[in-house]
Amino acid sequence: MKPPAEDRELHGHPPIHKTREFAVSPNLQSYPDTYKSFDWDVARDWLSGLPGGRGLNIAHEAVDRHADGPLADKLAIRCVDRTGAVTDINYTELKAATGRFANVLRRLGVGSGDRVFSLLGRIPELYVTALGTLKNTSVFSPLFPAFGPEPIHDRLVLGDARVLVTSTELYTRKIARIRDRIPSLEHVLVVGEPVEGTEDLEQLMFEVDEDFEIPDTDPESMALLHFTSGTTGKPKGAVHVHEALLAHYASARYALDLHPDDVFWCTADPGWVTGTSYGIIAPLAHGATLLTDAAEFDAKRWYRMLADNRVSVWYTAPTAIRMLMRQNPELAARHDLSALRFVASVGEPLNPEAVVWGQRVLGLPIHDNWWQTETGAIMISNYVAMDIRPGSMGRPLPGVEAGLLRRGEDGRALVTDGRVEVPTEADQIGELALRTGWPSMFRGYLHEPRRYEHCFADGWYLSGDVARRDADGYYWFVARADDVIKSAGHLIGPFEVESVLMEHPAVAEAGVIGKPDPVAGNLVKAFVSLRPGVEPDDQLRLDVMGFARKRLGGLAPKEITFQANLPHTRSGKVMRRLLKARELGLAEGDLSTLEGSS
Repeated sequence: MKPPAEDRELHGHPPIHKTREFAVSPNLQSYPDTYKSFDWDVARDWLSGLPGGRGLNIAHEAVDRHADGPLADKLAIRCVDRTGAVTDINYTELKAATGRFANVLRRLGVGSGDRVFSLLGRIPELYVTALGTLKNTSVFSPLFPAFGPEPIHDRLVLGDARVLVTSTELYTRKIARIRDRIPSLEHVLVVGEPVEGTEDLEQLMFEVDEDFEIPDTDPESMALLHFTSGTTGKPKGAVHVHEALLAHYASARYALDLHPDDVFWCTADPGWVTGTSYGIIAPLAHGATLLTDAAEFDAKRWYRMLADNRVSVWYTAPTAIRMLMRQNPELAARHDLSALRFVASVGEPLNPEAVVWGQRVLGLPIHDNWWQTETGAIMISNYVAMDIRPGSMGRPLPGVEAGLLRRGEDGRALVTDGRVEVPTEADQIGELALRTGWPSMFRGYLHEPRRYEHCFADGWYLSGDVARRDADGYYWFVARADDVIKSAGHLIGPFEVESVLMEHPAVAEAGVIGKPDPVAGNLVKAFVSLRPGVEPDDQLRLDVMGFARKRLGGLAPKEITFQANLPHTRSGKVMRRLLKARELGLAEGDLSTLEGSS
């Protein structure tokens, strides 16, 4: 009960052949040739390493080597605050500021391996903290400012936080009440007027010198600690090392087509892994100019940011793209976006309709890609050298081997006596896995070795995502293994259904769940938010259901509920579990007790 393969694959959208010409030559000219010839050992020559062969340090590659060379006076970071005021920092200034912060840490007795957390908005001090921490060979761990006190507490305790850099306002609202429950936290450095229990960051920076020699840095030494959590349970601290920079650099080169002359804007908050890997490290390692904006999403402001700053490479999220899609296309047309040559998306699978919207409204298709906190960098992508198949994640990054593992009844890879099966036929569906050994592969979950071991089998990293690979090697996201809907003997991925629903002209966004049914096991139910000006009624519901049935056949939803605003996670993903909990009248945590919960 599946629609024809070509409909499942393209959702009605043919491949997009990119014809717009740009003065800059793409980094990736031929995907097959580059993938075949790529070697991580050769790619290491792209980086300089610490002088005297003393190892590899992320901050040296992202800051000092540029400040000590021809890019010394080049704009490194442009920070735009909420009012629109601009702070420009060139590479020489960034070296001085990060050197001062590293000296502050050294003065406080904070050394290699000690954890330094940030709880800051996108202000200059955040970037100085991150890079200065890495210079000192301490470990940087960012926190999302919108977290409440308890999620912050959990991460600070699990991460053995020794230093926290935050603002006076955030400390007062979120940290002061939990401070006595974080025994490892010795120093809180604040941006702003210090209060009891904190130290003045500006004053500390003033009291130290800007000269700082980066210590010898083992590429395998811990550099970054990123917290991730599933739908239930405590957050997990994914450990990344300085060697991860090699994958940051290579993926930005190939998957984002980043060049040193680019103005690069990553809209992800640095509290998430994307906002660190690609919102700080990768663009600076390439010697590009990084644009940051302290304000939250606003369509008019975003278009102004793109136009006024001549952004050439833009990395954003499907949620933001969907919000832009709700705007009148004339809004984009009123801004000069001629500098923009590459747009990419991350955070969750990008619906095919969004890719086509980019081509129609921006004049550029949007390149989806796939990776996880644990992978540390982009692993699968749509590249500038390839036609885009709307809805596809693309093909593996050069240097990365991906595969689909045969699944068991629970949707996860079937592991028998430590071995897995890796079918090679086209259109197989399985758990997406990566051959171990790429540079940014996480090196552990902090303090949880058993949990880490369970992520691997037979030389493969098990992603927990279910995907399909077509005959040309493009990968297509199906669902998280625990999101797959089992209905009448079929396994249905919510994303595929949501993508088709969003092609209906009245639909702005959709969330799909499995609703328990005594006969089918689960029925597919969709929650749909409508575009502005569209009124919900029974006729529209029948029209949307008929549209989906023509495209999806037996995969189409049996029920549709119109809902003005769908619930989202902090990172913008539709919360299917919360939709299901509300549907069943349960607390979200109770879903784990339901057999076959999606």
